[in-house]
Amino acid sequence: MKRSKKRIIKTIVFEILLIISSLLIFAPILLAIIMSIQPPEFVFSYPPKFLPRGFFVQNYIDAFKIVPFARMILNSALISIFITLGKLFTGSLSGYAYANFSFKGSKITFYVLFATLFIPAEIVLIVPLFRIISRLGWTNTYWAMTIPFLASATNTFLMQQHFKTIPKEFEDAARIDGATPMQYFTKVLLPLSRPIIAGAAIINFTYAWNMYLWPMIVAMEDRMKTVQVAINMIMNAESSNNWGIIMAATVVALLPTLILFFALQDLFVKSLVGSGVKG
Repeated sequence: MKRSKKRIIKTIVFEILLIISSLLIFAPILLAIIMSIQPPEFVFSYPPKFLPRGFFVQNYIDAFKIVPFARMILNSALISIFITLGKLFTGSLSGYAYANFSFKGSKITFYVLFATLFIPAEIVLIVPLFRIISRLGWTNTYWAMTIPFLASATNTFLMQQHFKTIPKEFEDAARIDGATPMQYFTKVLLPLSRPIIAGAAIINFTYAWNMYLWPMIVAMEDRMKTVQVAINMIMNAESSNNWGIIMAATVVALLPTLILFFALQDLFVKSLVGSGVKG
C-alpha cells in the first residue's frame, strides 16, 4: 500500500510539473493571440491587462494591408511543401541505400555526409551558394529557395538509422515473394515507416517555414518574399508601434505549423517512442 501511495504521489507531482511546463511554453503564444485581437489602447495599458475584451479584427486586416501578406504566406507554403517533399524523397532513398546495401565507399561517404552536420551552413555556404544562384539567374524565383534545400544529411541519417531497426527477415520474405529492392522499399519499408516520416515531415516543414536569412537575400521583390520576412517588414513599417498588428501577423504565421503538428501528432509521438526502441 505504501508503494502504491508513493507511486500515486509521484504521478500527481509529475503531472503537475507537466501542466506547469506546458503553461509556461504556451504562455507566449497565448499572449500573442490576446494581443492580436485587442485595440492599441489595450496593448499599451498600464498596469498590463491579460484578459481580452472583445475581438478587434482590424489588426488582422491591417496586417494584410501593410504588406502583400497573403502572397507571402502562399510563397512560404509552396516553398515549405516542396522542400519537405524533396527532403523526404531524397532522405528516404539515401537512407535505404546506406541501411540495406553494401557498396564500395559506402562507409566513407556516409561518414563524410555525417560530418556535414557539424558545418554551420548558413554562415559557411551562404556566399558561394548565392554566387551560384546569381549566375544561374535564379534570384527572385522559387528555384533559388527550394533547390538548395531538397536534400539534407539529417534526413539521410534519420532514415538510415530507422531502416536499420526493421528486421532483415522482412527483406528476405519480400525477396522470396519475388519483390525487387524498389518494391520492397515502396510496399514494405515506407508503410512501416509512417511514424518516422511524419516526424521528419513536421521537422522539415517547420524548418522551411521559418527560414528567414536565405529568402531575405535571394528574394529582392516583395512578391517573392516569405512570411517571416513579412513580419519583419511589418515591424519596420510606420505602424510598428502597434503590437496588435505585429502579433496578428505572428499568429497567422504560426497557424500552418500548429495545424500540421496537431494533424500528425499521433504519428509524431510514435516516431519519438519508436526511435528509442531497436529490433
